[in-house]
Amino acid sequence: MICNATEGMCIAGVFGGIASGVSETTTSIFLESACFHPTWIRKTSLRHDLRTDAASRFEKGVDISNTVNVLKRAALLIKEVAGGEICGDIIDIYPNPKPKASVRIKYHYLKKLSGKNYHPDQVKKILSALGFEIVKEGLDELWVDVPYSKPDISIPADLVEEILRIDGLDSVEIPQSITISPATEQLGIKENLREKITAFLVGRGFSEIVTNSITNSRYFEQDGIAFVKMLNNLSIELDTLRPSMLETGLETIAYNINRKNNSLHLFEFGKTYHPQASGYREEEHCTLYMTGKKTEPGWRTKSVDNDFFDLKGLTIAVLKWCGLNDISIQQTEQIGYFTVKTGKQNIGFLQEVSAQKLFAFDIKQPVYQLDINFNTLVKIVEAIRVTYKEVNKFPEVTRDLALVVDRAITYQQLEKAVQQSKPAKLQSMRLFDVFESDKLGTNKKSMAVSFTFADDTKTLTDKEIDSMMQRLIGGFEKEIQAEIRK
Repeated sequence: MICNATEGMCIAGVFGGIASGVSETTTSIFLESACFHPTWIRKTSLRHDLRTDAASRFEKGVDISNTVNVLKRAALLIKEVAGGEICGDIIDIYPNPKPKASVRIKYHYLKKLSGKNYHPDQVKKILSALGFEIVKEGLDELWVDVPYSKPDISIPADLVEEILRIDGLDSVEIPQSITISPATEQLGIKENLREKITAFLVGRGFSEIVTNSITNSRYFEQDGIAFVKMLNNLSIELDTLRPSMLETGLETIAYNINRKNNSLHLFEFGKTYHPQASGYREEEHCTLYMTGKKTEPGWRTKSVDNDFFDLKGLTIAVLKWCGLNDISIQQTEQIGYFTVKTGKQNIGFLQEVSAQKLFAFDIKQPVYQLDINFNTLVKIVEAIRVTYKEVNKFPEVTRDLALVVDRAITYQQLEKAVQQSKPAKLQSMRLFDVFESDKLGTNKKSMAVSFTFADDTKTLTDKEIDSMMQRLIGGFEKEIQAEIRK
């Protein structure tokens, strides 16, 4: 604090006091020029949440030797601009002058870090021109005193930076060959899984984006979402740690659409932040976005738009690529919002972004999002034990079945009915056609499913396959009241 004889007047280097400030009626001014310790100023500024211009300057360090000069300059400016009269002498209280920092640099270290072999005379010329004082010279080293105007210089690497800045990076020759040693450190499960997912998505035509985890609080205030507010934000637009990956992704999508890049397949690995009783909790996510056209029009094909089922299929493909098998996507009460589970564990969600949210970002085309909790996914994948199974020597047999069901029946319900029947030799099932017509009956539709059977020990007979198909048909008739379309 800066105080008078009886009370505090202002917080030193951070915030002025109302009683000691200048107003329209002020006629007499007492000028003070001081240098404050950067660490103390930053701690004080953060503790009291006072991010002022003064604090931002003092916490970076200022030239302690220039305090008298700037005091004189301020007094002369007041006299020149406001017609003031200087009526007092300068009082300079500096009982323990700060010694200059001393730094030693070796010429071989300079060559190693910069990539250029500098002559000692050139080094001394550059440093002297910048205000450094040459204290001592050796065969391969140089001692210099750092000027007070450069409080950020304290180690030899700082001197290398100064020399390169003046000499120019263009003067450093590019070597004909570069010698490197290959990394021997193996990646952990998290890094390997991230690389695996990235390679898969890039192969599917996706582009990776990296968005800022600091975003605008107004995105979440209207939705009533709890978020972590920053105390020392530098911008009113960037004042919050994001609680959701969606908003920063929509910013990127809107930016591209505004520049006529309408068909986007994007993915991002990032973190979200959620407030707790003390502090906040971080979560890692893998997020996918799809919007616009899946295929562009050509002379042989028409353009096809991305839809929810494209992202749903991709979700299953990504998770299977990671080694997961028991995958289910379940609709919730919220329209257009689906949870993604493996077994009974929730690992993420699928959604068609709401029209209200798209309107907030001025996006006029559908956007689909997949959000996977990456921390949860890593734990699940880590527990998977990979086993090798020899390729089946015996042929697979495929049978198709068309079912007439209620229009509200989903493919997931068909899968559940199959699980109830538990046919031992069934390898896979695939929906390949959906047909709706009044000829089938009121509120009815036809779902055509392909079943693949195989046995590891022998070739299946028609009698065995017919028996399994009858078992499946019985399950469909019992579980979802299906009729077999003939």
